[in-house]
Amino acid sequence: MDQGNLVVVSVLSGNRNFEARINPEVRANYLMSPPLVVAYALAGRMDIDLLHEPLGKDDQGEPVYLRDLWPTQLEVHQVIEQALQSDMFRKSYGDVFKGDERWNALDVAASELFQWEPDSTYVRNPPYFEGMTREAPTSIADISGALALAMLGDSVTTDHISPAGNIKKSSPAGQYLIEHGIEAKDFNSYGARRGNHEVMARGTFANVQLRNKLAPDTQGGFTTYLPTGEVMPLYDAAMKYQEAGTPLIVLGGKEYGSGSSRDWAAKGPYLLGVKAVIAESYERIHRSNLIGMGVLPLQFASEENASHLGLTGKETFDISGLQEAIMPSGGEFSGGQKIKVRATRADGVSFEFTTTLRIDTPQEALYYQHGGILQYVLRQLLAQGQD
Repeated sequence: MDQGNLVVVSVLSGNRNFEARINPEVRANYLMSPPLVVAYALAGRMDIDLLHEPLGKDDQGEPVYLRDLWPTQLEVHQVIEQALQSDMFRKSYGDVFKGDERWNALDVAASELFQWEPDSTYVRNPPYFEGMTREAPTSIADISGALALAMLGDSVTTDHISPAGNIKKSSPAGQYLIEHGIEAKDFNSYGARRGNHEVMARGTFANVQLRNKLAPDTQGGFTTYLPTGEVMPLYDAAMKYQEAGTPLIVLGGKEYGSGSSRDWAAKGPYLLGVKAVIAESYERIHRSNLIGMGVLPLQFASEENASHLGLTGKETFDISGLQEAIMPSGGEFSGGQKIKVRATRADGVSFEFTTTLRIDTPQEALYYQHGGILQYVLRQLLAQGQD
């Protein structure tokens, strides 16, 4: 597949129709009904006309067409009546709250608070509330001296951003697990370890099909660490930026964050130190999720994008005017505020471009003011005396 530069495709009846989800080498997927998935499997190829070409031959050498196999509505209903019984549901759900032997054998902690296990590689105490004050901030700081962690194209989905699938031994997440005594055969998947922010942060932007323009000769979770020009795993670069106190941004194209609504597509960038995303357009829910994690969504002006503006992704970015746009002194918040972004090249030449603040509602403005929806909810509970 690599040698022939082939675009390998699959058919499936679920909703995982994103590149690399079925298999790292599968780049395109078609959603179909389960019978059609079976039909294409029998045919063994995608370039078939199911109306006029046979799926194969029977034991007499005669062609067998899809119409020969497709059941009638009557046949479907007959099978349902024979196979589906109400007792099945009573048996399955009658004791659903009792739990199995392993659940009932768990020791019940005396504390009402969850007892975090510091050595767990599955569930760890996330850092979302570290440094949080009891009262909400009264001002919103501009973003200064930011560098780009990734410069991405159009239709970057939440599957490209969020950790998904198996964990590779050579990946930052795999190396983390090995360092914690986990053998490769026991890595499990990102989905199974979604309660461990250390694993998930290392798997953010790590999709094998991701193409980061800041690391043009690579594919997957790589970027260029701009201060030295070294190409490295994106997570490693993000940690170096965090050590230096450098805020990060992501540059995107059209339909940024499309696909499934995945919370880790917002949590992961937050943990990597991403403070803002500047894209041509956003998927609605992902835009909201970014705000919920305190990540600023900005949108290029109409007919503009990174390429049109001459951005290489290697500039230093300053985003100003956030205080007045989000917490206006003269009245209530209103959407569609314009935000100036200054980009400074390595030679010191700088220029400004105007973006639209995609915090669209007063409630979203409150979430961002608090640093995210988690901090907002916790402060609400504290205000109600639920310490």
